[in-house]
Amino acid sequence: MPKSELQCYSECVYSTTLDLLSNLNSGQTPLDRFISVVAWSISTVRPLLFGVAPYNPTLGETHHVSKGNLNVLLEQVSHHPPVSALHATDDKENIEMIWCHSTVPKFTGTSVEAQVHGKRQLKLHNHGETYEMNSPNLLIRMLPVPGNDWVGNVSIRCLETGLVAELNYMSQSFFGFGANRRLIKGKIFDSLSTKILYKIEGHWDSTVTVKNTDNAEVRVIYDAKEVISGLQAPIIKDPESVWPTETALVWGELSQAILSKDWEKAREAKKIAEERQRELQRERESKGETWVPKHFMVSFSKEEGWDSSPIQKWVPNAPIVTL
Repeated sequence: MPKSELQCYSECVYSTTLDLLSNLNSGQTPLDRFISVVAWSISTVRPLLFGVAPYNPTLGETHHVSKGNLNVLLEQVSHHPPVSALHATDDKENIEMIWCHSTVPKFTGTSVEAQVHGKRQLKLHNHGETYEMNSPNLLIRMLPVPGNDWVGNVSIRCLETGLVAELNYMSQSFFGFGANRRLIKGKIFDSLSTKILYKIEGHWDSTVTVKNTDNAEVRVIYDAKEVISGLQAPIIKDPESVWPTETALVWGELSQAILSKDWEKAREAKKIAEERQRELQRERESKGETWVPKHFMVSFSKEEGWDSSPIQKWVPNAPIVTL
């Protein structure tokens, strides 16, 4: 199913068959909860299933979805450069997420690496814990064997406890074969004592284990089959309440044309969507207006890059839902 890049980001949060997120509070100790956060972080890395490249979100485009008690809202807060902001809240579990992503493509002769800049925050308010992490980069390989992969280093840190995880998403071989396919390795350590507590190893599209460095006990913390198999697409529950900026409306005609393989209609729909944005830009310029995000406050600095903070404390229930 063709979709906007904005929806791809959002699905990493709400599209699961096993709810790892609401279970984060159940850990009895800070270390238990930290390991659960590491597993949840791995679950946000998905094999790319779409058959065409995702659409570049338009300025102000939104995606607003509810899954049970979890409400997720994304907004495209900048178009040049592309920057997406995410706010998700679960008022029952008192969990909050705030992400701000900007992507920068890096071209080589045989591949494109989309470097994902920005910070992800996960807050367990019941425990007074804030976890900060980054995202791996998306590697799209064109030669010799077409494919895609997530690569790079990810750091996860709990600001209050000093626990840190360092993960390495390893690229597969040049020809796309071998045991390193979608391999992840890493460690969990106490930044105060620098003691390594667990070693992490596995494949992010199958299973990932942790090994206790004290007693060598190994256990599975993430099983992709349990978490992301049998996923269902969101459905519109209340059509009249859907915002006109919702990604499904912005790109609906184009998506339908692609699914119908009506390429002439698809080209026309894409042209109309892009021209609509250019017309809005010309209108703002003629009035001397500056576009301002509706749901986020956004800042940029050379030192910190892009950052966002939600205007509302809690994300409201959405007219689009998923099971």
